[in-house]
Amino acid sequence: MRTLLAVLADEEAYFISHSAGDRPGFDMEVLEGFARLHKLKLEVTPVSGWGALISSLLRNKGDLIAGGFTDTESRRKLINFTLEAFPTRSVVMTRKPAAVILSAAELKGKKVGTVKGTFMEDELAAAGVTNVDTSIATGGLPDALRASRIDAAVDGIEAALSAKAKDPDLQLGAFLGQPSSLAYGVRHEDKALLKALNEYISNLRRTSTWSRLVLKYFGESAVELLKKARTP
Repeated sequence: MRTLLAVLADEEAYFISHSAGDRPGFDMEVLEGFARLHKLKLEVTPVSGWGALISSLLRNKGDLIAGGFTDTESRRKLINFTLEAFPTRSVVMTRKPAAVILSAAELKGKKVGTVKGTFMEDELAAAGVTNVDTSIATGGLPDALRASRIDAAVDGIEAALSAKAKDPDLQLGAFLGQPSSLAYGVRHEDKALLKALNEYISNLRRTSTWSRLVLKYFGESAVELLKKARTP
């Protein structure tokens, strides 16, 4: 048995879903393949917020963190990360008829929404954007834009791609910060698990399965936009 710690969105999740079915989530499909190979059973334990994931892992509430978790320098001091499971970068979203925002400077004076405890919040602070609403739940930024609760939203490219596939009026604009990686987090002492996961991810990224999963969960435009997001 391996227990996954994840923050689950109320809406259909693109990394780990509330329920099984033909769309369990990108990370869930990757890790189910890993589990089958190693004859393991997976169980998902929901965590209330992004800021609680690492503390839950270190208190042995689960074996690894999954579900669109960003590998950052500060987090690496506390836990180990696997190889990249999915590329990420913060991107600004607006909704028609509002204009596309093409630079961080254009966010000044606007009410911006993002998710508390994430790297997007850190990058907005680094860009000097102070009028930020972090009370919006994971997965709730598109609805907040639709309701005009906020003028712009900053989320990971993976979330923005999924949201745009459902709402063509959403517009993706400027990238913030530098390209980064979503990966799986494990405790420093769990070296055997880290090694096994890295071997599996490395092999998977060389097959068509990874590309098939990208298209399944993030749409046909995902590959090209992910390439743009990788450009510093």
